[in-house]
Amino acid sequence: MTLPDLVRGELGEEDPVARVHLGGDDELFVTPTRTLIYRAEGLLSDESTEKFPHDAERVAVSESRRKAKFTLEYGLDGERSFAVPRGSLDEVLHPVLAGVLSAAGITEPGETVERTFRFSELTLVVTSARVVKHVGAAVWDDDYEEFHYDDVTDLTFEEGSVATTLVLTAAGRQERFKAPSDSARAIKERLTNALLAHYDVGSLEEFRALSAAAEGEENDDEPVDRTDFGGGPDPLSAEPAEVETDAGTREGPLDDDSATMETATADAAGADPSGAADSTDSSQSAGAAGTAAATELHREQEREAVDAGAGRADAAGSDGFGDSGFEPADPTDDIAKEVAALREQVERQGEQIERQTELVERLIEELRRGR
Repeated sequence: MTLPDLVRGELGEEDPVARVHLGGDDELFVTPTRTLIYRAEGLLSDESTEKFPHDAERVAVSESRRKAKFTLEYGLDGERSFAVPRGSLDEVLHPVLAGVLSAAGITEPGETVERTFRFSELTLVVTSARVVKHVGAAVWDDDYEEFHYDDVTDLTFEEGSVATTLVLTAAGRQERFKAPSDSARAIKERLTNALLAHYDVGSLEEFRALSAAAEGEENDDEPVDRTDFGGGPDPLSAEPAEVETDAGTREGPLDDDSATMETATADAAGADPSGAADSTDSSQSAGAAGTAAATELHREQEREAVDAGAGRADAAGSDGFGDSGFEPADPTDDIAKEVAALREQVERQGEQIERQTELVERLIEELRRGR
């Protein structure tokens, strides 16, 4: 690999693991510990290099019409940024993010970063041993989740017209990731191949059978609770229950003798349980009838009030203003025409600003390169 002399001097004993062409003679080099930007000599600048260590706490990406900007934050040491052509965004993001994950200790030595996927505010990094998930405006920071393939027991896909949902079952929980349909095939293939290679199986069916067999072995090894309480009382109801009576509170269940005594006492006093029940039923029927009558009277009053209000509204006039002399205002054609004209003028100004911005960016690019 032929390297510019300035780059060879900066790398020292390190070898680049990735090299990305940025247009003209400009290039980006990624080593395990840092990213190096090489700018060739031009009309407006001399040959130069910039170094960006991978021990960043946060990686953010922003895009404009022609450029993509990478911002690496280093905590108390501040932040540093570099820009690349927008068409090189994915090609640059993959090795840079792989270097940052390695420096942060998320990936282990020998672990390969297979592919990086970025969907709006969701970033998925598929490695040979895990999936790293980050949700948010940044591509990566400390608020991330990882799912090691050792904990994965199933992988399924739910197809949709707009998006495809990846359902990853790990550590007994289902994790769901939504990916646009146009990118779903790529992520399905990468994630499936990485998972099958990790378990050394040929298909998802073999992987599921292997997971089911392993789960069955774990269940066989679990200890069985053989505690026997015998024929004694239920431990949850060993305490005597409290029973409310007319004479007060008595603890403990009623035995046969107590029940017989209470029945005899009631007969001696001339009490008739069935008569009391009939009296109660009669009272409830009378109360229900009274309630129904009151409800019907209330509904009749409401209907009369509504009819009276409707009559007053008709007398006041259908426009709601009655005889007050005021009339509701109607929107005029002049206002609608003015709004349409203003909207058209704003749109024309926006188009002019956009064209001027493109011309300025193109002029800067040509002056910077000069070749």
